[in-house]
Amino acid sequence: MHVVLYHPEIPPNTGSIARLCAATNIPLHLVAPLGFKIDDKHLKRAGLDYWKYVDVRLHDSWEDFLRKHDRNQLLYFSKRATQSYTQARYREGDFLVFGPETRGLPQDLLDANADRAYRIPMMGEGVRSLNLSNAVSIVLYEALRQLGKV
Repeated sequence: MHVVLYHPEIPPNTGSIARLCAATNIPLHLVAPLGFKIDDKHLKRAGLDYWKYVDVRLHDSWEDFLRKHDRNQLLYFSKRATQSYTQARYREGDFLVFGPETRGLPQDLLDANADRAYRIPMMGEGVRSLNLSNAVSIVLYEALRQLGKV
């Protein structure tokens, strides 16, 4: 299992996700461009002293990431997807891909992978989206549950 942040923008979210990855022994892939410098103090603060336990893998671009990994192992998460994240059948080696906080994954990427695109249902009408670190936590723990890891 892997967590992939496509163009993350907010350092504290990435730091919190890094801490989650440290707690679950899951590699964290950061796909540039990033909305912060990797040595950002807010990023470090959110990850606390757990950074040494995080397997962080930096990718120069989405194309760079795709050259290194099997597209059939990528699962995409967006509020614009139609299938619930609980409908996904997670497998060892899957990559859980999340988009930037302010705009999410590009629509063309979701359209091209609609059969592997999932959402977290939100019942409240006044909420546009969940916090990225919360969304990653929800999906990652469901994947680990299905795999019998938790």
